[in-house]
Amino acid sequence: MYSIQKLVFTLAFLLFAGFVAAEERKFTVSGHITDNSSGEDLIGATIYVRELKTGTSANVYGFYSITLPQGEYHLVYSFVGFALREATVTLDKDTKLDMQLEGDSKELGEVVVTAERKDMNVSKAEMSTTRLSMLAIQRIPVLMGETDIIKAIQLLPGVQSTSEGSSGFSVRGGSYDQNLILLDEATVYNASHLMGFFSVFNNDAIKDVKLYKGDIPANYGGRLSSLLDIRSKDGNNQRFAATGGIGTIASRLTLEGPVFSDKATFIVSGRRTYADMFLKLSNDEDMRNSTLYFYDMNAKLNYRINANNRVFVAGYFGRDKFGGKTMGMGYGNQTFTARWNHTFTPRLFSNFTVVGGFYDYQMKSTEGQTGFTWTSKMQNYGLKSDFSWFPSPSNSAKFGYHVTYHRFVPQDISGAENSIIKPSVNPREYALEHALYVSNETTIGEQLTVKYGLRYVLFQNIGNGEALNYLSDYSVAESKIYRKGEFYYNQQRLEPRLGAVYRLNSLHSVKGSYSRTSQFIQLASNSAAGTPLDVWFQASQNVRPQICDQFVLGYFRNFANDMYEASVEVYYKNMQDVVDFKDHADLLLSDDLEQEIRFGKGESYGAEFMLRKNSGRLTGWVSYTYSASRRLVDDVNNGGWYRSPFDKPNNISVVANYELSRKWMVSANWIYASGTPITYPTGRFLIENNYVPIYSGRNEYRYPAYHRLDLSATWNLSKPGKRFQNELNFSIYNAYGQKNPWMIQFQQESDNPDVSYAEKIYLFTFVPSITWNFKF
Repeated sequence: MYSIQKLVFTLAFLLFAGFVAAEERKFTVSGHITDNSSGEDLIGATIYVRELKTGTSANVYGFYSITLPQGEYHLVYSFVGFALREATVTLDKDTKLDMQLEGDSKELGEVVVTAERKDMNVSKAEMSTTRLSMLAIQRIPVLMGETDIIKAIQLLPGVQSTSEGSSGFSVRGGSYDQNLILLDEATVYNASHLMGFFSVFNNDAIKDVKLYKGDIPANYGGRLSSLLDIRSKDGNNQRFAATGGIGTIASRLTLEGPVFSDKATFIVSGRRTYADMFLKLSNDEDMRNSTLYFYDMNAKLNYRINANNRVFVAGYFGRDKFGGKTMGMGYGNQTFTARWNHTFTPRLFSNFTVVGGFYDYQMKSTEGQTGFTWTSKMQNYGLKSDFSWFPSPSNSAKFGYHVTYHRFVPQDISGAENSIIKPSVNPREYALEHALYVSNETTIGEQLTVKYGLRYVLFQNIGNGEALNYLSDYSVAESKIYRKGEFYYNQQRLEPRLGAVYRLNSLHSVKGSYSRTSQFIQLASNSAAGTPLDVWFQASQNVRPQICDQFVLGYFRNFANDMYEASVEVYYKNMQDVVDFKDHADLLLSDDLEQEIRFGKGESYGAEFMLRKNSGRLTGWVSYTYSASRRLVDDVNNGGWYRSPFDKPNNISVVANYELSRKWMVSANWIYASGTPITYPTGRFLIENNYVPIYSGRNEYRYPAYHRLDLSATWNLSKPGKRFQNELNFSIYNAYGQKNPWMIQFQQESDNPDVSYAEKIYLFTFVPSITWNFKF
């Protein structure tokens, strides 16, 4: 499809197009910016050159580089929540200058709802992105006392929860499998605990959270809708420290500190629920024998070899188990990351990474003749080489190569002893995914910044047995046997990225972006909420990768010395080869999952409005999203357009934090969203004394609108200046007890089967919780 010569020419052109500069003598000042109290890298810290009125920012590893003409300069280093620090440098040679920033005592206790420089939303050539501070996430009222990153981003414009209590989320009308979730660059396939009521991310172990709803950088790909990039802490290199909490449903503990010297640090963080312990107190024998818990652990080791070399090793392990006398379920994630940062020159920074992601899930029943065991697994191993080049203050480039090996076990089904369930084994699937990318960001004059990039993806299916080919009517055309390790089908895509910001002045700007993304890994599900038993599968000769073209235009404005941020973004997404499943598809027990799949197109569009207050005693944001999302898929809804499961026209979020005093902080959030689309039975007919339902068109109806108020209060029990810090957090989830529908099912009256009725099932009214948090 694409010749190698054209690809190489295109990449070379993009890499060097913006780098023609005057041949004057220049030198580079570079280094790392860290927190002086813990040694943690300050991601996104800014460096401003007073004389030239220009600057740069630190990357995700705290590294910065800026190249300037020979001379003397005053550099100002800043980061939200930290005191400014200035340095004077005389550039007559390349200079290494690491900088440690000190927390600003004037802002202690103040909630900061953004983790970036105050005017970054106006000036940066980036849109449809949000970085939240960990303190802001911690203050948001939560379910059962567990701070939750996913629940926090569900409060942002354009992001919606897929169902009550769920950690699944939809971004701009996309399905939840279209979100790429990375923990230290390793993919997390299921970010939920307890069927979605909690996420797998322990807030105490996390340093940085950034969500891309669009304008996804060229060095990322593989999903259509969004990127959630989560970075764990590196560990305190100044002293041993502990952080933890004891809550209503779970307890957690994090330990961190230096290893022998400040060059090496470690962090270990664990969390476990104890609901199963309370079950042992029940008078009911079945309840006493039930299982209900989850646990997770994060660990990381960080070693600075010298000024130019640094290595990290990080891992995550988590598991859920629940079940009763005759039914049980379990699932878990594991990730592994080994990373080497190397600075080749003051202008060229590199990162080499080995990653692994593992996810398995199973369900087991011992119920009589229908007993069965259902299992599924997925694994991926990857190598990444990423480079950042800083040729001048007005130009920066990124380029690299990624390769990922995928292994899928879609589902294995075996019957229990004396069961009528027949064994069924779907063929193992293997694939290799390559990605080559390049991008450049250049500033033209004082007002315009443009960034552009290109990502090339090659997806190769690898044989290990029989593979089926289908005709246009989805019947089997032929089957072929491919030997183990044989590459038998290739698909490739080019993904251009383009963005620009035009600064009208220092207070407001206009931004626009275009991006094309492709998705080669799909999720089979009949539920909009998602469950651990959803089945992941890969693109093949029968399954085309999904493609999305997204266009975004936005206006950004700051007020009152950057205390307030206002923005409006409008977007349009055009999707090709959207995956859905034929009516009445059997995804759990299907012998051939690909025959259940249907393809089509989709589109979504909307407008997002946001007003955010960043500092002062009252902080928070108000957002409103108007959106629409629809699909047109073969053999679905009689071939007509229908609402996607994530079409919710109106969504409002209000988040507020108020510092009453040094001792007390109160917080609240209120959510309103249009009801989720649903397919209802609209009639029925009688066959052999059995009623058979007649259903409406796909997603023709809606659940009632969803709304909820959450409240919390935090009581600071610590004495000023003491190393031991602790607080009590009191939260009420769904404070006014709204009975939001989780499911609506239709029943027949037991004494009169001719009469049927609708029954609403809800999960929560108001749920109080208390958590004691501490650190020292």
